[in-house]
Order: sequence, then structure tokens, then C-alpha cells
Amino acid sequence: MFDSLNLSLVDWSRVQFALTAMYHWLFVPLTLGLSFIIAFIETKYYRTGDEEWKKLTKFWMRIFGVNFAIGVATGLILEFEFGTNWSNYSWFVGDIFGAPLAIEGIMAFFMETIFIAVMFFGWEKVSKRFHLLSTWLTAIGSSLSALWILVANAWMQNPVGMRFNPDTVRNEMIDFWAVLFSPTAISKFTHTLLSSFVLASIFVVGVSAWYLLKNRHIIESKRSMKIASVFGLIAIVLTIYTGDTSARDVASTQPMKFAAMEAHFVGRNGAPLKAFGITRDVEGALRNMDKDPMLMSIELPGVLSFLTDYHFDSFVPGIKDLLYGNENKNIISVFDKIERGYIAQQSLLDYKKAIKEGDFTQSDFLRTQFEDRNWTNKYFKYFGYGSYFSEDKAVQSENVFKVVPPISISFYTFHIMVFLGLWFMVLFIVILFLLKKDILQKYRWILWAALFTIPLSYIASESGWVISEVGRQPWIIQDLMTTSQAVTHIETYPVMLTCMLFALIFTALLVADIKIIINQIKIGIEPKAKKIEPKTTKSSIESKSKINKKED
Repeated sequence: MFDSLNLSLVDWSRVQFALTAMYHWLFVPLTLGLSFIIAFIETKYYRTGDEEWKKLTKFWMRIFGVNFAIGVATGLILEFEFGTNWSNYSWFVGDIFGAPLAIEGIMAFFMETIFIAVMFFGWEKVSKRFHLLSTWLTAIGSSLSALWILVANAWMQNPVGMRFNPDTVRNEMIDFWAVLFSPTAISKFTHTLLSSFVLASIFVVGVSAWYLLKNRHIIESKRSMKIASVFGLIAIVLTIYTGDTSARDVASTQPMKFAAMEAHFVGRNGAPLKAFGITRDVEGALRNMDKDPMLMSIELPGVLSFLTDYHFDSFVPGIKDLLYGNENKNIISVFDKIERGYIAQQSLLDYKKAIKEGDFTQSDFLRTQFEDRNWTNKYFKYFGYGSYFSEDKAVQSENVFKVVPPISISFYTFHIMVFLGLWFMVLFIVILFLLKKDILQKYRWILWAALFTIPLSYIASESGWVISEVGRQPWIIQDLMTTSQAVTHIETYPVMLTCMLFALIFTALLVADIKIIINQIKIGIEPKAKKIEPKTTKSSIESKSKINKKED
């Protein structure tokens, strides 16, 4: 039912969106986490009246402001791309995707932008209490903004609370609360927000460590490190917990992604977790399931099974089971899903044909199918698989492998994220211990480690999004619409041109952001006031001359 598309158009559209999203996410997590750290620091100022806390608040606010501005700019471009590059997707999702984004703009972003103005410019214009309230509301508004965006993304991963309207060929929301409170939305929001808190905490700890290495702002740096380390330690523990919850949700709703994350090819009871591994020829292993996809690996027996349902001996399906089916475990094959998806797509085409020909008996019958829950769960649930149907069985057999996401990318990014998460937890514990003993400055290597952990926190954060989005491929909406079906039918050239322009602009913004932040850090927590030299005038020279004569 879908016209064949120029693959270069699809690829360029994907590159452009990925580029925008990854640049956008370089600014957002610091903003999300730093807003709360600023609120904690200002709360200390409000309670103690100590002006040093106020200076500290203003310093971190300057860093926050730069990231907020650039994050907004890249975020707006990201939302526009849904209309310019992914119009078929925007049409197919109806109001389901648009509603959370509209709420984000009307409620969260509106609230955030109002109170951020008070936070920056209201120090001497409003009371201390109202200013503190504005800071907290800015932080809460940032999180609410993230909530609605992540709810929209979670629906793409696990489409719920909707029905398909064959008249408009759109999915329509029928249960707002099911969309908002789906397990996927809850786990995605909490895990993403908490990981942002971790990144911001590492940033504050790293910058403070630099000051200690330079013997500058000793007291202020230790104060910042203590607040950020406590906040970060709580956040990383909760991040690990929500990551476990998220993995369980992925195992249930996106089993192919879950299998790819662990390069788990053959299902088994008591499936081990690969603590470390190196993949080899995964494409060859897909076509020859007896071939070991791992060059080497260190495995933890039963842990992968435990991640799925808290039992060490439970069955975890592998890529082979998901591709070819497993009757004993009630897992249908991709071949069956393609057949069912093809039936759903043909039913839609037959419905449109019946409407056009005025055969209302047939159209009513077909429309009833789309409204029947049992039929939709059996056929429409796999609507997107129908695009892989082919009369040529050899072609269809090859199409089966297209539903497997890039395994090596999914495997490595997942394990990088996990390893770095454990390192962050150790770092926070060590710093808090050394701060309590007041011996942190003696261990300069810890300070250097904290400083160089800043870029590692960004790698971990970006890795999480790579797992989420690359691991979902080829789907833009899980099982309902492929990425190639979602793209706008336009010429490749303008997409390629704008992609290159965005790359230049975003890189320039990133460089500017880094330079401004480094400059602010070099200036210090309290910028030194410039000495104003008195102007040299003719009268001042004559008066000085007279004074000198009298002294002589």
C-alpha cells in the first residue's frame, strides 16, 4: 500500500533527525539536573542568609542559562522536523503524539519560561521567598517539559490507549490516562530524568574538582561538591533501579530490542547476562544460528532471566525464537506477523475500495473488523509488518531479517551505559567519604578523575538514547509503522542540504556553549569587579602639580 521510497531520502532524513536529537540531548540533561541543584543551593541561602550561598547560586545559574537557551533552540527544530521530514508519521499518529507535545508547550514550557525570568532578573525585585519559589518552579517546569516529551516517545515504543480509524487512516487516542501512565512512559520518564540528575551532579563535582586543583574557591567548591555528590548518589541508585524496571518493560514490549541489547541469539532457561563481551559477524550469525556471535564474553549465569521476571531459571527468548517462532513458548514467527500485517493492510485497502464503489455492506463489515478488539489484537497489531510481504518467498525470507535492529550498536551502547553508571556510583561514594574526612585535596588523582568523568557522563547519556532509538529499528512506531514508511515524500536534495547546514550550526552552537561555560568557570564564582581608574583631565593634572609643589 505504500509507494517505494528512495532509500537515500530515508537515510538522510534519519541522519538529520538523529543529528538534531543527539545535539539537543547534549544540552538538556545538564539543564534538567542543574536546575534542581541550583534550587537546593538557593534553599541553603534562604535558610542561612549566608551571602556565599547566594554567590554560589548565581554562578551555577549562569551555566544553567547558557544550556537552557541552546537547548530550547535545538528542541524547537526537532519538533518542526516531524512536520517537514516525517509528515506521514505525523498523519498516522493523529492526535496521540501531538497532544503531549501541545501540553508540553502550553503548560510546562510556559510555566518554565515565566519563572526563569524571575529567577534570573528578580533578585532585588521580589522577596527572597518568592525568588526561591520561582527557582523551584523553574526546576519543576523543566521536568514537566521532559515528562510530556517522554510520554510521546514512550507511545512510539509501546502504542497503547488508541484505536485505528480506517476512514482517516489515523490512530486516535481513546484513553489519555493509559498513554500517560503506561509502564513504558513511567519507566522512560523516571530513568531519563534521574540519569540527567546524575549527569548534572557529575558536572558540578567535576568543575568543583578543577577549582580545588587550582586552589580557588575552596569553601564554595566543597559546598557544591557535597550537595552534588549527595544528589548524584541518590540519583544514580534510583537510576539503576529504574533501569532494571525499564529493562523488564523492554523485555515484555520490545523483546527483539532486549535480545539485541544482550546479543542473545538462542532462547534458554536461566539465560546469562553478558557482563562483558566482544561481538563478531553478527550478520552471519543471523543466517546461521549455530554460529557463535561472540568472539569472547564474561557471563553471569541466570541474571538475564532474573531481569525479566525476578526468577533465575525463567525462559528468555533469543533472536532465533523471535524470528522463527517457538510453539512451546507461544511465540509467533516474523513470517506469521508479516502475513497478519498484510491481511490488516489489505483490509484497509478493501475498505477504501468498498467506500469508493458504494458497497456499504462490505465497508460496514470491514469497519467492524477494525473496531473488534480480538481482530485488532490478532491482525492490526502487526500492521507494519505487512510492508515486508512479498509474493516471492525468497524475498520475504530475506525481509524477515530486516526486523532485527543493529545488534553490535545495541550491545555495546547498553554495556557502556551500565559500566559507566557503576563508575559514577563509586565516584560519588568516594568523594563523599573524603569530604567527610576533610582529606579530599590530598587525593589529587580523585579530583582529576572527577574532572575527566564529565565527558563520560555525556557518553553514558547519549548511549541510553542510542539504545532506545536504534534498538527500536526498523520501527518508528513499534510493530505499526516502519521508519521508511514515515518519511515525507520530498526530494532528497533539500534534506541533504539542511542536514549539512544543521551540522554546521549545531557544531557552532556547541563550540560557543563550551567556550562560554569554560570562560564563566575561569572567571570564577564571584566575578571580580573592574577597578575604575579616575579620568585624567587637565584640571586634575594641575591640582596634582600644586599638591606636589606644596609637598616640596
